[in-house]
Amino acid sequence: MPMLGVDSIAYLKCIYANAHSMGNKQEELEAIVQQDSYDLVTITETWWDDSHDWSAAMDSYKLFRRDRQGRRGGGVALYVRECFDCTELHDSDDKVECLWVRMRGKANKADIVLGFCYRPPNQVEETDESFYKQLAVVSESCALILVGDFFNFPDICWKYNTAETKQSRRFLECVEDNFLTQLVGEPTRGGALLDLLFTNREGLVGGVMVRGCLGLSNHEMIEFSILGEARKGVTKTTTMDFRKANFGLFKALVERVPWETVLKGKRVQEGWTFFKKEMLIAQDQAIPMCCKSNSRGKRPAWLNGELLLGVKKKRRVYHLWKKGWATWEEYRDLVRSYREDIRKAKAQLELNLATIVRDNKKCFYKYGVVG
Repeated sequence: MPMLGVDSIAYLKCIYANAHSMGNKQEELEAIVQQDSYDLVTITETWWDDSHDWSAAMDSYKLFRRDRQGRRGGGVALYVRECFDCTELHDSDDKVECLWVRMRGKANKADIVLGFCYRPPNQVEETDESFYKQLAVVSESCALILVGDFFNFPDICWKYNTAETKQSRRFLECVEDNFLTQLVGEPTRGGALLDLLFTNREGLVGGVMVRGCLGLSNHEMIEFSILGEARKGVTKTTTMDFRKANFGLFKALVERVPWETVLKGKRVQEGWTFFKKEMLIAQDQAIPMCCKSNSRGKRPAWLNGELLLGVKKKRRVYHLWKKGWATWEEYRDLVRSYREDIRKAKAQLELNLATIVRDNKKCFYKYGVVG
């Protein structure tokens, strides 16, 4: 169980993206996070399900997620640095694709509730009303930040707070009832402003900027800063230090057990329990423990300097395209080339691993922990 001390930070650097499927964008997201050192990363339309548990993790970040149930698409997720004291707020309505997380404030500061939502275009009024009820509850006692593509109300004019359709007018009414202010000032998908950022407290959010896309998603990302002071836990969580492990001793301890004799006649569960116990005994003797760092986190082993520069190049060409100085095809081809460079880098790392693992077993654990 982590033991938390207290520290504070003046602001948190955040990025939001509608991924339109994280399927081939996870590595690019990690590169962006490493390049710009974000504290919070939120994604809508993850398209994740239970099969993505192994691939969604990011070193030194806690992951909160809500996957769409029963059908493809949708889903929301939040990565937040492990050092921050955050708790998910659970609700009972699975129809609403919304994730609520409470971030503890400094001792004399208010907590902040973070909401991350996705509203599909065909969402029915009943589900909208369920969301509005959730929003009313979290708006009562806390500073609130709400971001996402859960609106899909392209007919709303945010400059004059007007709308054409009944559902859009109801949404504007909810925004006003909860004293929310919308902070994104330029289109995020084509000519439409669909990805929005709200807060109910003046001065809580700043530095709002629309910048680039994740992969070839047709939504732009939104960068912003939370200007409040958050409680920052100093983790004392321990983890196994494979770099200092004695694998020779581990092998000897395992081989010392007469497996055929001790497992004979045991049922599956009984045999597994015995096997696990012996492995843990060997582990305790051969692999030392160390405190897990909660700092920026280690760069994935495949993420080299050239790939980090690729993030900057992709961003630069995207802005050239926005200004009409580059074609969409040039940007698209660059994204595809960057994705292929990532695939090759990971493949080369795995090839190197397979080649040298016999002589240097620790390199496997370096890949497993960092890669």
